[in-house]
Amino acid sequence: MFKNYLKIAFRNLWKSKGYAVINITGLSVAFCISAFLFLTAYFQMSFDDFHKDKERIYQTYFFSNDPENAQASGSMPFPITPALKAEFPEIESITRVVNGSDVLEYKGKYFDKQVMFTDPDFLKIFTFPLVKGTAATALQDLSSIVISENMAKAIFGKEDPMGKSLQVGLDVNRKEYVVTGVLKDFPENSSIKYDAFVRTENAGGYQQSKEQWDAHSHRVYLKLTKNADQAAFEKRLKPFAQKYFAESITTLKRKGAKPDERGDIFAIRIENMANLHFNSKVSGGGAAPIALIYALMGIGFFILLIACINFINLNVARSFIRAREVGVRKSLGALKKQLFFQIWGEAAVICFFGFLTGVILAVLLLPSFNATFQSKLSLDYMFEPDKIALLLGLFILVTLIAGGYPAWQMSKFNAVEVLKGKVTLKKPGVLRNSLIIAQFTLSSLLICSTIIAVQQVNHLRTQPLGFEKEQVISIPVGNKINGNKVLQRLRNELEGDPNVLAISGSAVNLGVGMDRSTSRSVIGFTYKEKDISTDWLSIDYDYLKALNIKLLAGREFNPAFPSDSLDRVIITESMAKMIQEKDPVGKYFQTDTAGVKYQIIGMVPDFHLYSSKNEKKPITMHLGGSGSVNYVFIRVTPQSLRIAMDKLKSVWKEVAPETEFTGTFVDENTNSWYREEGHLSKVFSLASGIAIILSCLGLFAVALIVMEQRTKEIGVRKVLGASIASLVFVLSKDFVKLVLIAIVIATPLSWFLMQKWLDNYAYRIEINPLIFILVGLSAILVALVTVGFQSIKAALMNPVNSLKSE
Repeated sequence: MFKNYLKIAFRNLWKSKGYAVINITGLSVAFCISAFLFLTAYFQMSFDDFHKDKERIYQTYFFSNDPENAQASGSMPFPITPALKAEFPEIESITRVVNGSDVLEYKGKYFDKQVMFTDPDFLKIFTFPLVKGTAATALQDLSSIVISENMAKAIFGKEDPMGKSLQVGLDVNRKEYVVTGVLKDFPENSSIKYDAFVRTENAGGYQQSKEQWDAHSHRVYLKLTKNADQAAFEKRLKPFAQKYFAESITTLKRKGAKPDERGDIFAIRIENMANLHFNSKVSGGGAAPIALIYALMGIGFFILLIACINFINLNVARSFIRAREVGVRKSLGALKKQLFFQIWGEAAVICFFGFLTGVILAVLLLPSFNATFQSKLSLDYMFEPDKIALLLGLFILVTLIAGGYPAWQMSKFNAVEVLKGKVTLKKPGVLRNSLIIAQFTLSSLLICSTIIAVQQVNHLRTQPLGFEKEQVISIPVGNKINGNKVLQRLRNELEGDPNVLAISGSAVNLGVGMDRSTSRSVIGFTYKEKDISTDWLSIDYDYLKALNIKLLAGREFNPAFPSDSLDRVIITESMAKMIQEKDPVGKYFQTDTAGVKYQIIGMVPDFHLYSSKNEKKPITMHLGGSGSVNYVFIRVTPQSLRIAMDKLKSVWKEVAPETEFTGTFVDENTNSWYREEGHLSKVFSLASGIAIILSCLGLFAVALIVMEQRTKEIGVRKVLGASIASLVFVLSKDFVKLVLIAIVIATPLSWFLMQKWLDNYAYRIEINPLIFILVGLSAILVALVTVGFQSIKAALMNPVNSLKSE
């Protein structure tokens, strides 16, 4: 019986090749695009999922309910880790993680690597397996270094790295380490990325800061015991915060801070590892908002739903054409169950070919997708046992929905009435019309949302940064040479070059360059009984000139004033507001009661040192000492951009032969701040385009069948004198009405959802109502073109052909 069902199914599909091609094309494209969208969402959602005890791993963060703006920060002081470990038995393991990069030397060869600073408990908390060495001993000594497999291959080749010595650092900071472990390379979905680990005690400035509770510089991770509860642990942290951060609490109260819903003015809290990837305030990461990831999953579901709607509409519409076939089969003794399985079998065959073609397309197009959207997706995820079960379930669900309903309806036809030419399906157009409305609602929603998302990304990119990013070249110095010396050599080489307007340097890059590195230094102190937090930026002479930042008051750093390099600073407007000084020039402050007393010599407008997705933060600039320049900035004339870049490449070989030239333009670097949003908006655009094409494909096919059903009606109207224009209007108006209803539903829904999404950004666009009008008009136009072609074709038919059998 099954063989016969299959044979008849193939015959029917071959007979209706156009119908089969439309359905297989729609389903295959939907399966392929949905696979990409689900894989993208899965990759983002799977971050840090590989850690064995992830439900017990947390990162600590500070919460402060400042009346001006409640804040959360994952940056911790060095002494908090040993204090927590000593006072809370429910902490099974705890570790500090300090970001860092350095140059490593082995047998006269130098390597720039990401050398992180951490504690021995790191290897007990996280599932980064050791392929050589043991977790219990790998980081026991201050001179131990644990390296990744990739780094081991790069430095040692086929040699066994265990016990080998490496020189890390330059000049006075140079230190010898012994390899005591080799870690497996971190997975692509890991928040913690590394080349090597050494002990925290080796971090720069550790000795000066190890007892300072107000010097925040790193992240702290902990692993609770199996029976510990997050809420109970956070409650126990309250006395700890009051004990060690009493001054911060007092300052907040003085500012008028009120307890939040959990009764906290200032608190130490913990965030579970599963949530860190999307909590950028705590983790400091640059992941896209989780709302976008859910949106991607929703779009994938919508596209599959649209393809299924097409399938259902076509099957329901074809049921009228196949009514006599069903009637004949019933009169010859076919049971309702047999008819159901026969018709459903045809749907299953189409779904199978659509699914198979979709998987083949996904395999073929995945490299292009990854290249276009700079993703690192792999189809290996799809062939894990649980994913295969999910795909099979999805396939069965689609066949049941798209094939089962029409099959059930057709199997209910009354044989006698069908053979008389009467089909008694109650309100056959209700379901079809509802599904068409659903299709165009989803398509319009996606298009509106995509346009708004693209506008927001463009708004972020064009947002004034407070400095002129054009015509500025940023060159990472690397770790092999002293940045201050390189900067001075460049000044000597380029002096008098008419194409070079200014040269300076800084410890922090603007945007993300080719080294993909970023860093941040935040200093907290008390000024006139007020807690101050500011980005502490190390710069060199002519920094303001290189970035074309105008002075509002005072002066900039000048070599003619020797004290500038010792205790002088330049601040931004928001820093002046924070210290409540309208005329800050000449005022003094101290970051440490026993430390240097800094004098403010200048004030500049606020500028974005980091992404404009967040508000501008107070910045304090000072002249750094030796080794403080990590990036060189060179402003060039607008007409010599390419010439200047080529010259810098050749000059760089002379001033820094040890380091590869990786200069980029700052405007390119700042665009990288919005890389995630940019990629996801491209995915949105692709998905929206596919959704509208699938909707139009379904509308075209339904219109084709509806015109076929109304052939005699059209013939009668023409005989009675109806014009072609009036016929086209009559045949098209019902479909246009459906599209109008879809637009009315989609518009407020899109507005509401996108308002919620835009609220995540400090600088956001206001939604223009014109977007919805244009999308609505476009949807109507597309529907008219799609249906109009079939309407004109039907209206031009000779009525004799349709009425001669009557």
